[in-house]
Amino acid sequence: MAVDSELTAAEKRLLLAFQRQRGDGARVREYEYAPAVLAELTGTNEDAVMQAAFTLAKKGLCVVKEQRRIYYRLTPEGEEYAADALPERKALRLLLQHEGATSVEYLKHALGKRVNIAINWLLRKNWAYIDNGRVIPTVNAEPPYGADEEILRSLALAEGQSELKPETKQEVITQLISRRLVVSSTRVERRIGITDAGMELLERGLSIEEEIAQLTPEIIRTWKGRRFKFKRYDVDISGREIFAAKLHPYQRILDRMRKIFTEMGFIEIKGEHVQSAFWNFDALFVPQDHPAREMQDTFYLGLKRPIDASEELIKRVKEMHEHGGPLNSSGWGGEWRREQGEELLLRTHTTAVTVKYLASHPEPPVKVFCIGRVYRRETIDPTHIPEFDQLEGIIMDRDVTFANLLGCLAVFYRKMGFPSIRFRPGYFPYTEPSVEVEVYTERGWIELGGAGIFREEVTHPIGVKYPVLAWGLGIGRLAMISLGLSDIRDLYQPDIDWLRRAWLLPRSEK
Repeated sequence: MAVDSELTAAEKRLLLAFQRQRGDGARVREYEYAPAVLAELTGTNEDAVMQAAFTLAKKGLCVVKEQRRIYYRLTPEGEEYAADALPERKALRLLLQHEGATSVEYLKHALGKRVNIAINWLLRKNWAYIDNGRVIPTVNAEPPYGADEEILRSLALAEGQSELKPETKQEVITQLISRRLVVSSTRVERRIGITDAGMELLERGLSIEEEIAQLTPEIIRTWKGRRFKFKRYDVDISGREIFAAKLHPYQRILDRMRKIFTEMGFIEIKGEHVQSAFWNFDALFVPQDHPAREMQDTFYLGLKRPIDASEELIKRVKEMHEHGGPLNSSGWGGEWRREQGEELLLRTHTTAVTVKYLASHPEPPVKVFCIGRVYRRETIDPTHIPEFDQLEGIIMDRDVTFANLLGCLAVFYRKMGFPSIRFRPGYFPYTEPSVEVEVYTERGWIELGGAGIFREEVTHPIGVKYPVLAWGLGIGRLAMISLGLSDIRDLYQPDIDWLRRAWLLPRSEK
């Protein structure tokens, strides 16, 4: 058992605090105290109390008990629903008010941007079904509030962080967290008690001597044979965890991609986020009636401006769309409308940047890449968000082949830490042949992007006479795999705890 001389002054003060708290005659070993209480009794702080408690626990004089408690709070969206109603309940009320079925379009008008959420949960809760574009309720009256709604209401009443009742179903909590209506946080609560050995030591009596924690010039000058007691240190105890500053893990992945392509001889280019439909679609031989150009896929700005290209180039693109120009191509037929090409939009891919660059650099060799944000009207879920990053690249030179394209992509993905790569035939309006790139992970084969050789219908109007190898790779999904995430939205969440602990390097840097 430890003796008086083996204890530091801080450890002795902590043991005596138990005695002072309960009185000399109390059975202090039956009581446990929070670090804050003992910090007040010892006149120190909680960090000093915990340091002394851990060393005393190693000597068998104290016990430190830890309990992890999970607290929950509402997100702003969760607060809104708790005060009003979930989207699916609002939608059901509308259906019942209209005495049954109503059109999806009506719900879109009534609920706005949350209509997809409402319809999705109407179906999942079996409150309605869809038939020929009409939403039909399966119930005749509004159902009672469910467990998910009760949790929202109880958290709203708590007005802050709160624990949930033990009988609360975990799957309901998980569901609310996945819907981004509730967030959780974990708090470790500690209690410190004294053992029988600590009690015996207290009963024998403890005397506190001041200790020297650091040898200073003043102590050395006034030494003169005096006896000092130096503080003992346990070098086996871990110090307080310090989180050094570092780049965001996602930014490190982007930097790694840039490094790989620049090492392969590529030049990085940039472009505007707002593009004309001409460069985003027409110059890439995407027909003007293609579904991807419609409002549900593209963010149009409701503005137009003259196409920033020469009249000769615009004429060649028009002819290519209408009848294939001078090539052995039939084009898309119909009339190509200039005013549709003048519409402004948020770029749906960075190919608009690379093809525009290619039009102004038609002579080989050209090896460029672009990493940039693109925008699409996607329904938000764990694998889709309306704005995300894309890696685009092209190689234009004499005698380059499809094999060169596959080899370049294979080198890139291997350098990013994916040794198993495969290519599947794919289809894109502006490349032929085309492939989709897949990598093998613990979850199986995952598709990460598309590639191919630009069709002559793309290269001829912009004055390029040689093969152009092109690819567009999704960065978000690759980052999810590298960082072990299951939800792409976590890449953009300000989760300071995850950022502090995300020490693991991307796969390519291991």
